[in-house]
Amino acid sequence: VQLQASGGGLVQAGGSLKLSCVASERAFSGWTMAWFRQAPGKERDFVAGINWNGGHTYYAVSVRGRFTISRDNAKNTVYLQMNSLKPEDTAVYYCAARSDLLLTSSEYEYIYWGQGTQVTVSS
Repeated sequence: VQLQASGGGLVQAGGSLKLSCVASERAFSGWTMAWFRQAPGKERDFVAGINWNGGHTYYAVSVRGRFTISRDNAKNTVYLQMNSLKPEDTAVYYCAARSDLLLTSSEYEYIYWGQGTQVTVSS
């Protein structure tokens, strides 16, 4: 199973970016997906998660109202739309997957991980 994340880059504070994560498996449509991020010198933190059909989402408090997670099962892709970006959003962003229906914010519950994409927000 491979997860390929893309869409990171350098943006000014207040700007937007949209991350994508493409899964190699057709079984993607039954998976719970999530985005995590890790800033330099810090632990990896949960950002957002989405259940198998997109009917349920969950966000970290720090990104609620600014970030939106979505998915397109026909394209085996999960997205993270990031608006009103702040310098503290600077991190490597990882997509993650678990092959069942539980939507959880614990990184230990996710078994598949993408390679990460760098997001840098300048002030």
